[in-house]
Amino acid sequence: MHSTSSSSSVPLARRLRRSRRRVQFAALVALGLLIFADISGWLLVPHFDDMATYQGRLVRVIKVIDGDTIDVDLPDVLNDKPFTRIRLWGLDCPEQGGLDRKPQPYAQEAESFVRTMIEGSTVTLQLEPHRLRGTFGRVLAHVEIPEMGSLNLALLEAGLARADERWSHVHLSRYAKAQRKAQGEKIGIWTPDESD
Repeated sequence: MHSTSSSSSVPLARRLRRSRRRVQFAALVALGLLIFADISGWLLVPHFDDMATYQGRLVRVIKVIDGDTIDVDLPDVLNDKPFTRIRLWGLDCPEQGGLDRKPQPYAQEAESFVRTMIEGSTVTLQLEPHRLRGTFGRVLAHVEIPEMGSLNLALLEAGLARADERWSHVHLSRYAKAQRKAQGEKIGIWTPDESD
């Protein structure tokens, strides 16, 4: 009797495996159809390619928000705005504060530095394909000033920003090196009174 129940359980196990395979196959087909529908624009989710829109683009800076945030004259279709808000990649400047907070030391200096360097000028945006937008939907970019180089790096070298190492990027080691140099020179936010 034991051998009879064992032999009858084999076909049941095979049927369960076949059934599981069919479900897995159907799920893969459904996923493939969803991806195809998204790429084709059939779904309600808007398809927008930030790399194609912003990578390597020469844009005019229309407003400096603070040391690490600017607005450029390219419409942001994803956020339905006539401008695009750019957050500088790989660094963090002191905050201006808010309604109930006072500005952090060197926040005004960082904003003034950026305003002097680029407001009203044209810059080139360089994106990282693995992380295109950050908090609040801002486009993340390394900002290049024609014939001058990287704005991001200039802020770090002036001691007006900290290197943000939370996400990897192509300039991670350059930014960290620039911060160490500013720390060693004790400039900007790295002056003894401000870094304690």
